[in-house]
Amino acid sequence: MKTLKLYIATVFLAAFALSGQAVDHKKLQADVDDAIASFQTSDPGLKETFKKAAGYVVFPNVGKGGFIVGGAHGNGHVYENGKVVGYASLSQVTVGAQVGGQEFSEVIFFETKAALAKFKEGGFAMSAQLSAVAAAEGASANAKYVDGVMVFTKAKTGLMAEASIGGQKFEYEPAPK
Repeated sequence: MKTLKLYIATVFLAAFALSGQAVDHKKLQADVDDAIASFQTSDPGLKETFKKAAGYVVFPNVGKGGFIVGGAHGNGHVYENGKVVGYASLSQVTVGAQVGGQEFSEVIFFETKAALAKFKEGGFAMSAQLSAVAAAEGASANAKYVDGVMVFTKAKTGLMAEASIGGQKFEYEPAPK
């Protein structure tokens, strides 16, 4: 039991350390642009989703790992009317049968200005395992907004097997004017 508590504490400390690193927004912007292109190549229907959404946030490089307890972290840019309006960070903690590590991209679409405003207020959280759609040819045609939010993920590298519960928490910071 002490070993499990130590392991859980280590995962939380690692996630906390990752979230405090300085972000190079020029590099991140290039990664965001690449991620958007990759999502649209995987499912051309997403081009229209990007255009019609009231806003969206793109996390191009989310690192995830776990063994019983897991964690993930990534940084992204928040868009409104096709322009960057802020920065976001994603932190995820999961517990359950899981082993491995992977890197993935994630985009969260907001159907309405109210849904985007709720995200920008801070403290936004969701259970990604229940609501994310894997980006693939035609996936956007059947995807639906739930409470004004729709999420797509795209695996990049690694392998992770999991049957876990947990959620994602987001922080928002407005871009300098």
